[in-house]
Amino acid sequence: MSAVFEMPRTVAGTLPRVDLYATIHKALRAFMADTMGRVGSMDATDDADMQATLGQLSALTQQLRAHLHHENSFVHPALEARSQGSSCRIGQEHEEHRASLDALDAEAAALARAPRAQRERLALRLYRHLALFVAENLQHMHIEETAHNQALWASYTDEELMAVHEQLVSSIAPQEMAQVLYWMAPALSHIELSEMLIGMRAGMPAPAFEQALDLVRSRLSTPRWDKLARTLGLPQQPGLVAVH
Repeated sequence: MSAVFEMPRTVAGTLPRVDLYATIHKALRAFMADTMGRVGSMDATDDADMQATLGQLSALTQQLRAHLHHENSFVHPALEARSQGSSCRIGQEHEEHRASLDALDAEAAALARAPRAQRERLALRLYRHLALFVAENLQHMHIEETAHNQALWASYTDEELMAVHEQLVSSIAPQEMAQVLYWMAPALSHIELSEMLIGMRAGMPAPAFEQALDLVRSRLSTPRWDKLARTLGLPQQPGLVAVH
């Protein structure tokens, strides 16, 4: 997937201002919750189950590191440019999150190397520490969605915020973009997903948009996909995608 996401300026009037956090945070919450559940239910004595679960955990920690980098590189400079000091608290928490992610990766590596007799204990420790990290992240994201958004909205126009968003998204590699869409598609509301895809269709080459639609379709239930297809004006026949 070589093209970038287009974020709608508003979502059917429900978002009065451009929100740099809403959709990506929904994707990350879904990714964290699913991974936490998988780690909790993992059979650590089953090599295949453990390997697959730890693989998803590794993908999550990599995605979260990338998210920290994107916010530090694009959103925080925008905040500091017009509201000095407004990103300090969250910036410090980002450093703490990096340390926590390193610790989770180290615990996962220790579990992967451990003899079977020790795995259940190490798996439970990993699950509990992951749960604490997720809990802290949920609070962290709430502050970004409230205090940070208020600071951004007070200092920037929607057009300026869209420019920040486009710069951020254009820096994301295709593989990371596909992973974000994988978790974002089922996490967004119908209106959010529809508006995002309408923007993507307007700004992407047809083959890239078809690829994105295939990924979205694979992540939605049949009723959700059918509703989305009607909203986007796509044909109802399975396997066909119309690009306008």
